[in-house]
Amino acid sequence: MELHLLRVFLAVASEKSFSRAAEKMHRTQPAISLAVQRLEAELEEKLIDRSAKDLLLTDAGKVVLEYARRFENLERELDTSLAELRDNSTGRLSIGANESTSLYLLKHIQNYRRMYPKVKVQVRRSLSSRIPAQLIDGDLELGMLTFDPNDDRLVSRVIYTDHLAFIVSPKHRFAGHGSVSISELGMETFIAHNVVSPYREIVIQEFQSHRVALNMDVEMPTIETIRKMVQRNEGVAFIPRMCVEQELEQGTLREVPVDELNVERQIRLVYPARRTLSHAARAFLEVVLPHGALKDSSAA
Repeated sequence: MELHLLRVFLAVASEKSFSRAAEKMHRTQPAISLAVQRLEAELEEKLIDRSAKDLLLTDAGKVVLEYARRFENLERELDTSLAELRDNSTGRLSIGANESTSLYLLKHIQNYRRMYPKVKVQVRRSLSSRIPAQLIDGDLELGMLTFDPNDDRLVSRVIYTDHLAFIVSPKHRFAGHGSVSISELGMETFIAHNVVSPYREIVIQEFQSHRVALNMDVEMPTIETIRKMVQRNEGVAFIPRMCVEQELEQGTLREVPVDELNVERQIRLVYPARRTLSHAARAFLEVVLPHGALKDSSAA
């Protein structure tokens, strides 16, 4: 099978158009159509439903699309590896992280860039639930998670321990308290993050177990917007402490311990167990992991 045919099919499926794929690949539309037909003939399967008004993939087309993406990732790995053979200071590093774990990466990326200034670093914002599959499929080299994926195809290392902080405005009635009880929070308006996470569930279950109402009357899409709402005294929130350290230092937010809630939050660096890491990825692990941890994991 010619890889060129897979590239053409990937372009058509991604663009959802023969004409846009032709424009992207600097080919004529008839040439693109012929390449897809050749691929279908070689596989003896129809990949595109041509009876539909919009471009739709058949079930076979969806399977081929998945493998075409994997081939593209492998080709990218090959290009990166060859570049590193010529100059081991160059390459590309892709890391998957959600909004909060991206913040933890900042200091490590700063150190890494000082050591390897020619490496292109790309942090992709991803849902934590999708990162393990993206690592296994080769879409990402490294991932940041706040849970153990429990998959023997992945290595998971704890690199930081954080906790959920109950935060309020300096104007809030609890701002000067040394601590509060869950029973005191039943009348509060909570500004919630509308992304499902295991930590959100822990908080919900704790309130339920104490039979206290958890009034999540406002849900926001980002931690930044939650932070601003709390600063304006529009409500209170539970947020990873690392996301509000600067505001706590500046006094624009206050953290008040909740007696019954002490939720530890581990940040893990995750990478494939059986796939050879690029030089760029291995170098990043050496920067982030404790001395010897990468060597120990490789031996395992």
